[in-house]
Amino acid sequence: MERPNPDAILAKVKAEDSRRGMLKIFFGAVAGVGKTYTMLEAARARKKEGTDVLVGYVETHKRQETEALLEGLELLPSKLISYKNVVLPEFDIDAALKRNPKLILVDELAHTNAPGSRHPKRWQDVEELLVQGIDVYTTLNVQHCESANDIVAQVTGIRVRETVPDTFIEQANEIELVDLPSEELLKRLKEGKVYLGEQAERAAEHFFQPGNLIALRQLALRFTERNVDTKLMSYKKEHAVSTVWNVRDRFLVCISPSPSAMRLIRACKRIASDLGVEWIVVYVEPVTELRPEDKNRVAEMMLFAEKLGASVTTLAGQDIAETLIAYARSQNVTKIIMGKPGKPRLRELFLGSIFDRLARKCGEIDLYLLSGDAHEQPVKFKPAVLSPFSWRSLGWALGVIVLCTLVDGGLFLWRASSVNLIMIYLLGVTWIAFRCGRRISMITSFLSVFLFDFLFVPPYFNFGVADVEYLFTFIVMLGVGFMIAQLAGQLKRQTISMVNREDRTKMLYALSRDLSKSSYPDELFKIALKHIETFFKLKAVIFVLDKGKMAAKFGESENLGLTPNELAVARWVYDHKKPAGKGTDTLPGSNGMYLPFLGAEKPVGVLGIFPAEGNQLVDPEQVHLLEMFVNQTALAVEGAQLAASALDAVNKIENERLRNLLLTTFSSGLSDPLTAISQTAAELLKPDNLNDPDTRARLIERMRKETEHLNSLIAELPQIIESEQ
Repeated sequence: MERPNPDAILAKVKAEDSRRGMLKIFFGAVAGVGKTYTMLEAARARKKEGTDVLVGYVETHKRQETEALLEGLELLPSKLISYKNVVLPEFDIDAALKRNPKLILVDELAHTNAPGSRHPKRWQDVEELLVQGIDVYTTLNVQHCESANDIVAQVTGIRVRETVPDTFIEQANEIELVDLPSEELLKRLKEGKVYLGEQAERAAEHFFQPGNLIALRQLALRFTERNVDTKLMSYKKEHAVSTVWNVRDRFLVCISPSPSAMRLIRACKRIASDLGVEWIVVYVEPVTELRPEDKNRVAEMMLFAEKLGASVTTLAGQDIAETLIAYARSQNVTKIIMGKPGKPRLRELFLGSIFDRLARKCGEIDLYLLSGDAHEQPVKFKPAVLSPFSWRSLGWALGVIVLCTLVDGGLFLWRASSVNLIMIYLLGVTWIAFRCGRRISMITSFLSVFLFDFLFVPPYFNFGVADVEYLFTFIVMLGVGFMIAQLAGQLKRQTISMVNREDRTKMLYALSRDLSKSSYPDELFKIALKHIETFFKLKAVIFVLDKGKMAAKFGESENLGLTPNELAVARWVYDHKKPAGKGTDTLPGSNGMYLPFLGAEKPVGVLGIFPAEGNQLVDPEQVHLLEMFVNQTALAVEGAQLAASALDAVNKIENERLRNLLLTTFSSGLSDPLTAISQTAAELLKPDNLNDPDTRARLIERMRKETEHLNSLIAELPQIIESEQ
């Protein structure tokens, strides 16, 4: 057992204090499997236990057995909304919040609310209920999951428009799969237990085909399995369980900069596809610095593995075996796969190989060796190419050695011991190691040993030694110098890595902070564009839809020479919600790489990045960081757009209410005076009344009084409107 994470415990305590409602989703492949029926049965069981249960909204589709389960349960009246001369019954969220039950049933989570509702989607109503601490039972079909939308369209040929974001579904405390065999479901459809009349006939001809039902059923099973797997990982992390539970296979593939690792990735892809399991490709950064070509090769392999469907990650640690085992346990990996090592080197003969150390430490995790594709010829390594020599660093090293020699000369005249003289040289070697790197530090170590022998070891001014023990001193001094150089170089690389990570964290924080300062989509796009160009050091443009066409609205697009082809790529990215362009498998001949700003509901724009000539984002970490920038911006922009839409809806409702108020006022309060004036004018126009002065005066006086009454009503109208606002 590992020690629990204090931050996780604190977050859990805060979450419990806030008391968010519990969400349970009754999940199925298609309509008719019995999700609503099962939900009502569960609700009746909770009611028998004494729970306060309210049926907020349930669609029975006139199924008698489903309607029978509503007996004895409290029903919330639907809210009637008039839209285009049609009255639509909707879930009344205000009445539900006022009633404040312990448990509420809200059917059809993916439903789109009628215009004029508080939220455009029903899942947003459910979110508000959960925030208020109300438990919710709801139903959902797999075709309404956002991530499954494209797959469902490919299988059935039907694009489902009503979807629920996966981020919301993942918040569910429990997902219960309600399943029926395809034959049983088709039988229920023929018996009229799914749809009635023409709707049932259309469903049987199109959506409810046997092949579609089998595919959707498998998709629902996999979606539920993934959710259960996530819950298992959360449970293990929460309870600090480090032991791997072999309930579901998950491969971890460890790669190296070797070109043969590409064959290993292909082989593991075939294994994962055959078994239908998840696989992870991991690269552990070594202590020593890699050559540029090795770095590029690792980046290409990581991108290649990601395109094949693997999850990729880069780890850092001094002990590769310890780092791999720790990560494998945290991800509940059951099998670690490595490439078959070549001939053992001298270091491996004495200290053992990584595979040997993994075999001793992996415990319940299985360890496999693969050779990859046998028909491919191995690629030979080229000798390492050293970085360009720095004469400036050599100058620093010579200066430090001279300074140490002068200090040792003074100490030698004061008859200081040889140990103290050696320590002065080691101090100089340490400083050079931190200042100039490992290579110059090793040169400094050699020079310090030679000068110590030449100046301070008898016979003086000679490289010979009078005492054989000094040879051992030289060896130890040289070994300590090399060790200091190695550790200092490692520490320097770790420091650079930490600084880079800190810079990324600062940039993400700065982006989040600046995005929170504005509620206008255009301003948010400008803020994101500024941060992306500053951090990634490249040109960027943001595309948005303008009157149905994709247009470069933000960024210096004039200097990039955007052609109609580039705009077509941006439109493709917007429509298909997938990256494309340079560095991807889709339209790689484009000048830029394009990523969609994906909101919870729909894309809100497209980001185009244009690296300098010969430079492109091939590092998966850079691509993932850019995706974090894009996703964070998309959510902020979508939130601003939803807020604007909500405000617009409120204004429309208010205008409609004032219009109705005016109509009511004119139709009731003003009708009587106007009618009286009209009747009096008609009487006045009669010849007998016109010739009679008394009658004419009486009718004119009556018209005057009714006119004053009408003026008083009109004068009071602004006060009535102001009191209603």
